[in-house]
Amino acid sequence: MKRLAYAFLVALCAGCASQGEGPSVETGTIVGEVGDPRNRARVHTELAALYFDRGSMAVALEELRIATAADSSYAPAHNMFGLVYMELRENQLAEASFERALRLSPNDPDISHNFGWFLCNTGREPESIKHFLQAIRNPLYATPWRSYSAAGVCSLRANNQRDAEEFFQRALKLEPDEPASLLKLGQIRYRQGNVAEARKLVARYNKLMTPNAESLWLALRVERKLGERVAEQSFANQLRRRYPASPEYQALQRGQFD
Repeated sequence: MKRLAYAFLVALCAGCASQGEGPSVETGTIVGEVGDPRNRARVHTELAALYFDRGSMAVALEELRIATAADSSYAPAHNMFGLVYMELRENQLAEASFERALRLSPNDPDISHNFGWFLCNTGREPESIKHFLQAIRNPLYATPWRSYSAAGVCSLRANNQRDAEEFFQRALKLEPDEPASLLKLGQIRYRQGNVAEARKLVARYNKLMTPNAESLWLALRVERKLGERVAEQSFANQLRRRYPASPEYQALQRGQFD
């Protein structure tokens, strides 16, 4: 789910390649940099996003300091600060950065989504939902399904399965291949006893994504419920081979299927 919060980076970085000759190695400077303060802030924020995606947090922070020195009112830079600080577990700095970004651009759906994901991951799941819904309400938001999916995940963390189910259904209505919604709704359907629907959902997930311990465990239990012992054993073998240290494999060894 980490990547769910960072999907906006693709759009943010779409113009990076056209900005002159690019960054010099680990300096954060731009060859032939020109332009007004807002443009400089945008270019350095895009560079920060690229370094963030590479895991170079120190360089990303330096780029963001350059961006905000050029234009302190550029909301995407503060949003990016929030993401970097969240990754570094500097929660107070992350929260302050997201809040400042929202003050500067209160209707930006990406900022609302990212702040919601931060709140969800710091134990404030109910509070996070309103920020996901705020993002979704923006008619210009390009990817509302990711916020529906995130709202579903956070509702599950708050033990609110009813709302989670509705959020996942809405996400899949907009984007039938939204991975997290496929897997999480499949788990809900399994718990509800709708094994056939759970099978369809987890099979779709495993086709789209590299199966993880969670999805293999669900598929294994589905096939067990259906009495398909060959398929069950196949998933058990995959779970043992790929994820021998996972809690799911430990549950399999103990025979704790439900």
